[in-house]
Amino acid sequence: MKSEELQRLTASEPLTLEQEFAMQRSWREDADKCTFIVLDAEKWQAQPGTAEESCMAGDVNLFLTDLGDPSLGEIEVMIAEPDCRGKGFGTEAVLMMMSYGVTKLGLTKIEAKIGQGNEPSIRMFQKLHFEQVAVSSVFQEVTLRLTMSEPERQWLLEQTSHVEEKPYRDG
Repeated sequence: MKSEELQRLTASEPLTLEQEFAMQRSWREDADKCTFIVLDAEKWQAQPGTAEESCMAGDVNLFLTDLGDPSLGEIEVMIAEPDCRGKGFGTEAVLMMMSYGVTKLGLTKIEAKIGQGNEPSIRMFQKLHFEQVAVSSVFQEVTLRLTMSEPERQWLLEQTSHVEEKPYRDG
């Protein structure tokens, strides 16, 4: 997160290593957050024995922020590695996280808050059927929402029918 471009695109502040570790612990332990790490599978498969960490491309997060509405989740994605951008990693990661949220957590509404200047992200979410519901000039961000009707749910399940959930094994 030392990249100024990445900070601008994600509306993030630079973190110390200690702050980054604390945030990662929070994401792992808090019941209101889900995180999937995005790996460059091509890189990982091309070099057997390569550590997962060296193949990390970014992450996708789902936040359950509204205690009064457990059917609403907020999603965000970051493809940190410049060489991995524009290759569909973000789209695939968002689709998988949306599928998880809908099928495992019972979400029926998913929102994305995106900086107004982050056109690639806005276009990606619009291609995934999200619609603009709000603009904040104060925070300079756009809120996009997808309401999961039955046709939308079927579309999502079709998009992720190739995904197989497997338990993670360390090492």
